[in-house]
Amino acid sequence: MTDSPRRVAVIGPTASGKSSVAMAAAEACGDVELISVDSMQVYRGMDIGTAKPTSAERTRVPHHLLDLVDPTGEFSVTEFQSAYRRAIADIAERGRRAILVGGTGLYHRAVIDELEMPGEWPEVRHRLAAEVEALGPELLHARLAEIDPVAADRMEPTNTRRIVRALEVCEGSGHPFSSFGPGLAAYPPSPVTQIGLRWDRTVLAERIARRVHQMMAAGLLDEVRGLAVGGLSKTAAQALGYKELLAHLAGETSLDQAVELICVRTRQFAVRQLRWFQRDPRIRWIDVEHDPVVEAVPIVLDALG
Repeated sequence: MTDSPRRVAVIGPTASGKSSVAMAAAEACGDVELISVDSMQVYRGMDIGTAKPTSAERTRVPHHLLDLVDPTGEFSVTEFQSAYRRAIADIAERGRRAILVGGTGLYHRAVIDELEMPGEWPEVRHRLAAEVEALGPELLHARLAEIDPVAADRMEPTNTRRIVRALEVCEGSGHPFSSFGPGLAAYPPSPVTQIGLRWDRTVLAERIARRVHQMMAAGLLDEVRGLAVGGLSKTAAQALGYKELLAHLAGETSLDQAVELICVRTRQFAVRQLRWFQRDPRIRWIDVEHDPVVEAVPIVLDALG
């Protein structure tokens, strides 16, 4: 991508302080805009549970790739790539710089490495989605392991969305999903400088629990209740916090059980995020001890140049 603005990515697991670091760095510069790299912040109305920037924060610093689609719809990595390219072109045209911030690993790699994304076969995808409902993701993951072991090895056996997508491409294209582009196993030079935030696992777990309870106090249950009236797409309904509270509203769990389950699953998600990002040798890691803003912002500013 030619004539692109200077870009730095602040990455890491959920609740690690990425957004606070990115906001502080952007405000310190004055000519920096933020690009959300989060697969759930693209959904309108899913604000509290995705820790979406507030309207006040968006007034102070321009944000991109938020609220792109209604929660009743689906949104693909390919669509995200296109939206990202438009945002980068807009930022570059105005002579400004960008900080990417978010923890969705696949979306992050898709934009910083401009991954070649295979085509789409909706009929195949819909059939596979029905099979997942009937058989469970583990059985389809086993099927993927037979036809594309490389792809299967790169994803969790419970990651329904990725398993269906990989099988869709295998069936639709007649080629292994892992054969498209250099794939996720390659880490080529990138114009985006990556800075990662890490915490002691016990401390991060405490931060996650504190954030979940703050979200509940901020009205997450009411947000989910309102969204449930209009319905959510399969992808949106799987978002952490929303899935568990939808189950509570359906009478499947108590509220206390739902909140505890959000904490547990968010901790598990944070471990997977860290595992994903730590494969990338290009990332400069900061092991945060006390305050991510104090400890990381000077490094981000130095990277911005």
